[in-house]
Amino acid sequence: MTRCLFIPPYLLEKIATSHPDPGASRCGAQTLRIDASLRVARATASPGARPAAGATAGRPFSVHTARHGTDLPGDLVRAPGDPASGDPAVDEAYAGVEASLALFSEVFGRDSYDDRGAEVVATVHYEQDYDNAFWDGTQLVFGDGDGTVFGRFTKPVDVLGHELSHAVTQFTADLTYEGQSGALNESVSDVFGSCLKQRLLGQTADEADWLIGEGIFLPSVQGRALRSMAEPGTAYDDPVLGKDPQVASMDDYVDTQDDNGGVHTNSGIPNKAFHLAATAIGGKAWEGAGRIWYAALTSGIAADTDFAGFADATVTAAGAVSPAVAEQVRAAWTAVGVTGAAGTSAPPVPAGERRVAVVRSGGFAGVRQAGELTLGDDPRTPEVESLLGRIDLQGLAPHRPQPDRFVYSFEVDGERVVVGEQDLTPDLDQLARILLG
Repeated sequence: MTRCLFIPPYLLEKIATSHPDPGASRCGAQTLRIDASLRVARATASPGARPAAGATAGRPFSVHTARHGTDLPGDLVRAPGDPASGDPAVDEAYAGVEASLALFSEVFGRDSYDDRGAEVVATVHYEQDYDNAFWDGTQLVFGDGDGTVFGRFTKPVDVLGHELSHAVTQFTADLTYEGQSGALNESVSDVFGSCLKQRLLGQTADEADWLIGEGIFLPSVQGRALRSMAEPGTAYDDPVLGKDPQVASMDDYVDTQDDNGGVHTNSGIPNKAFHLAATAIGGKAWEGAGRIWYAALTSGIAADTDFAGFADATVTAAGAVSPAVAEQVRAAWTAVGVTGAAGTSAPPVPAGERRVAVVRSGGFAGVRQAGELTLGDDPRTPEVESLLGRIDLQGLAPHRPQPDRFVYSFEVDGERVVVGEQDLTPDLDQLARILLG
């Protein structure tokens, strides 16, 4: 199971390279470096994956603090039955995890993320000015934001729901975090994150704003939220961050090698389908379309299921409600252009000249960063050549994408290899740092 980072790498890269505020730019670059260093080995995603370190049997959840460091899970701060701590991040994480578990238990009949009562461990105050949140395969982790672009990642409750839903997906369909299955993985987390938010607000599908991460941006950013399920591609339009890149239809499907095949961009397509289905069915989204999506997720679909396959699973699940509801769900998928044709794979990278290049993509915000150099007169050449002499590209383990984590594509003399941040060796990490500045 890969680390599922909330902010897509393409957004962090824009902050790091283009933000006029030096502090914001520094924090963006720092977050990218931190995410690149998160290489802790994790068990392969499966129902038998181990619980987070420090988890206590019989306790439904707990909130810890990393005290602006990286040790996980950190110091225990609050557990069920404890009074409010007075620390906003701690108490927001407590409330969000508690509400997320209640959603899955009371609406879907699920006993924690693994359906076996596993303790949910959440850690806040991770690193200094960290612009992200993630599920690392065993626990939830939240940064405080940089104070200029991003605020606390515990503040929007749908961020909590989004990350815990990655855990649910890991222990059910285990959707491969790449291409269409990866976009579905992201979309499922948005779906249940939005259901959580709407349930807490007592809103019907027609009343909801369908925004994901509302409040994560600070006033310096021109945007309503990180994503919009009702109108993918319209959540923000900022001079520095650019325009929300999500697409809402297969007509605009993005074929790319970045961001694990565009998982944060193309997830707008199934997001829009869910919004259309939920509003057509009416009433409370978590009781209507939400139950159908959960039934599809737990129906035994394959890890590499594409949009069309998941659409079929939702239509089948809706048929158990009524033929009319099945037709409403089918119409929602048809409206976004999912009618049975799978998306195409990204084109191969052409062989290049005597050069070294790296592209870093992914993360919750899907930000992309790239760098390269031609070996020769560049002053970085000696250090890069020394690193290349120690790096065995062919000997690296096969890449297994993880939700919301960064992915590095290294190309050396036309030979390309993809490495998840959790699998970076020290030499590859240093090579990436040199090329990305």
